[in-house]
Amino acid sequence: MTELIWAAAAFGLAALAVHFLTAAFTLYRCRPPRYRNAPAGAPPISIIQPVCGVDNFAEETLCSTFALDYPEYEVVFCVAHARDPIVPLVERLIAEHPDLPARLLVGEDPISDNPKLNNIVKGWRAAAHDWIVVADSNVLLPADAIQRLLARWQPGTGLICSPPIGCLPEGLAAEFECAMLNTYEARWQYAADTLHLGFAQGKTMLWRRPDLERGGGIRALAADLAEDAAATKLVRGLKLRVCLVDAPFGQPLGERTFAEVWRRQVRWARLRRVTFKALFVSEILSTSLWAMMAAAATAHALGYSPWAGAAATASLWYGAEALLAHTAGWQLNWRSPFLWFARDCLLPVLWIEGWRGDSFSWRGNTMTVAGSTRNV
Repeated sequence: MTELIWAAAAFGLAALAVHFLTAAFTLYRCRPPRYRNAPAGAPPISIIQPVCGVDNFAEETLCSTFALDYPEYEVVFCVAHARDPIVPLVERLIAEHPDLPARLLVGEDPISDNPKLNNIVKGWRAAAHDWIVVADSNVLLPADAIQRLLARWQPGTGLICSPPIGCLPEGLAAEFECAMLNTYEARWQYAADTLHLGFAQGKTMLWRRPDLERGGGIRALAADLAEDAAATKLVRGLKLRVCLVDAPFGQPLGERTFAEVWRRQVRWARLRRVTFKALFVSEILSTSLWAMMAAAATAHALGYSPWAGAAATASLWYGAEALLAHTAGWQLNWRSPFLWFARDCLLPVLWIEGWRGDSFSWRGNTMTVAGSTRNV
């Protein structure tokens, strides 16, 4: 029994140490940045922005694409269907900004089971420049977004990404999504990137066209159902690195329902299970629950209250997350620790859901990890 207690104590301490380390890595990388001016000789940039439906804060996020402080860039909007409700807004914004080269391309190239990738293909082919940013339309780009992406490009780099940071939540469900996106998912992504194990996130990606063409071109991203998973494998196959931008860009959430948030997390879990199975297996260890249980067992064996042991561990765990969120300027209020705890209680359920099924829904498309069927 003594050996089991020592093992529990060692596990709890190790879990806390890993948590503190990932929070420290992320805190260092995600401090509010100073504004970056475009350097002399900055290369021209093409921005490809796939649009589909009208998201919360759609006008604000689309307007941010027109307000970038960069000397030479173009915007290529891509939509699958001319009847999409986002089209009038995009056309109005293009007309209101005649000084910026921008156009809307309609149609899709069915090269994969991924509707987003099929929508992007025409934009990639039409892009005028070799430096290309693919940015989702629900990302709020800061004025110096391009400079911040380029600043991370070093010798040996093949792709720069920005994970989404949930902001402007309206309601408890949206705040719960911030708890998932920010101090959990982004924290692990930045820890991996700091250890030179970065992986792609499809929200914002900076490519150099010759690199992707050397890896097989835009069609090569159809190798996996998720284009960011395929991008990670492609870049690593070229012996290059995927890196994350410092101080990632926000995704305004607005109002959400818990069902929407849960479906999105289940979709990502099932995709991770298929594309990076070995890493997905280890996700079951990422919750704070096991560290709290270990602390409770250790405290009880030493004659103290198990509840006090669990509470002390929770205070340290969520205190580190609070410090990270405060320093980075991310969503943080009195409800946050309770939502972080709720998230950690649901992480094992999410992990099981990742294994249980193969299907999910994405913007009206019923898809499976082995293929998809379109609902148009």
